[in-house]
Amino acid sequence: MQNTILGLDIFHATSFNELLLRFAINSSVILIIVRLLYYPIAKRKDYLFSFTLVSTLVFLLCFLLESVELQLGFAFGMFAIFGILRFRTNQIPIKEMTYLFVLIGISVINALAGDSFSLVELLFTNLVIIIIVYGLEKLWLQERECSQIIIYDKLEMIVPDKREELIQDLRIKTGLDIYRVEISRINYMTQRVRIVIYYRDDKAPEGE
Repeated sequence: MQNTILGLDIFHATSFNELLLRFAINSSVILIIVRLLYYPIAKRKDYLFSFTLVSTLVFLLCFLLESVELQLGFAFGMFAIFGILRFRTNQIPIKEMTYLFVLIGISVINALAGDSFSLVELLFTNLVIIIIVYGLEKLWLQERECSQIIIYDKLEMIVPDKREELIQDLRIKTGLDIYRVEISRINYMTQRVRIVIYYRDDKAPEGE
């Protein structure tokens, strides 16, 4: 019976089972961190989408290229690529960048943890990361950081020198405890700007 097609092996039961197990572990951890810990607070579906796909892609890349014997260099290369990239279409806030770094790290660990690591050690490592993220988001940082995208029509207020005045004006208009803003997109044709506002709300809903 032919075991190859055009030089490619059809099936390796051992490696395929390992892929399924590692993928199940990685996907479960990513789901917990992104959907259960990050999203209920940030409410950003765009980052939910990006985090999930990036972490999954990194895991599969690392796992499938593990046999190239470039594990350490490849792992650091993945960190460097996504750290420098910063999704050039938009500036990512520092918190989202931290989440991205954590998710890439988890995916690399789950894909490249060698035979010297037992399954218990791998599960323990993932559990520790989940506990730390949970502790920071749910216990230590009791005041919830929420964000919304609003359309603002005073272009003269978006210059850096008037940042505090902008925040104060937005506080008055929205009634929210805004402490940080980010200029997302400026439309000079309509004289409007898209702003991401960040505010504290310890009674924010847990999620949809």
